[in-house]
Amino acid sequence: MMRIDQSGWITKFSAVVRYELLCNIRKKKFYGMLIVAFALTTLALAGSHIQSAITGDPVELNPDFVIDSNVGLGGFGFFLFAIVTVMNSISGEFESGTIVPLLAKPVSRTTVFLGKLFAAFLTLLVTYSFLMIYMTIGGFLIYGPQNNLHLVPLSLLGALFSTLIWISIVLLFGTLFRSSLIAALGALGIWLGTNIIGSIIGILAGQGWILTYIPGSGNSGSVGGNPLVGTPISTGTDNIGPNLINYILHPSWNVTYYKIDLIQSSQGMPVWEALNTELLSTVVLTSIAVALIYFIVFVTISWFVFRRAQITE
Repeated sequence: MMRIDQSGWITKFSAVVRYELLCNIRKKKFYGMLIVAFALTTLALAGSHIQSAITGDPVELNPDFVIDSNVGLGGFGFFLFAIVTVMNSISGEFESGTIVPLLAKPVSRTTVFLGKLFAAFLTLLVTYSFLMIYMTIGGFLIYGPQNNLHLVPLSLLGALFSTLIWISIVLLFGTLFRSSLIAALGALGIWLGTNIIGSIIGILAGQGWILTYIPGSGNSGSVGGNPLVGTPISTGTDNIGPNLINYILHPSWNVTYYKIDLIQSSQGMPVWEALNTELLSTVVLTSIAVALIYFIVFVTISWFVFRRAQITE
């Protein structure tokens, strides 16, 4: 009996996943986002050539281009993919009325919710894998042989982590308000607040540590000197992939955080004041823990609300 029940649940779960994947494939905005993603990665690949055309400087070989690329998207790209992938996943069912026949089938709401979430994960996995292959081939052709390509899967894993936290935020707004527009605008407000306002607070007020514990680009630090001369490091959930790779390659790195001394900087060049230093391993573990906690909490709330949502025909 147990095996039959498990087989039945897997069949229902697979049906929901197929249903959601087909919905994603049929979305025009998803194809539009794919075009934008390939445009962003192409721009990242061609960045040095564009700069060379403007300045006249030769394009230098960069053997670390691929592992530093963060799938060629970065935080804003992860945010956009989260919006496109799940903006209509829950709220769209309520808006179009398809939630009624969907839940009328012998499938639990938990199965529907988990199936939609897993379909979003599969969509991202396939899309990011293609982008990573494109970046790897392009990086080899444009910037020469690449180092540490065995670490490319870590970049892919980090990109998935970085996007899933935004997916959980979009799902939360969409489930609470049953509106795709609010789901998109609510997530956009959080993204703007954490990445723009938060960055200003971090650099000028020296309170960037707060950004480490909220979704986004995080606090800005550097290794080997102030941000103008050192290697930049960002602590946020958008940078899990690059930080993982840097930790594998440089496990002893220390990250130092700075703020601009406005009084002294007003007299000439920016003057950076060191605030504190921490191990890169601490940065990596903290960003992963923050991403997991937010993801679990937001997804759990969304699931709870979805299970108890009143359906009216």
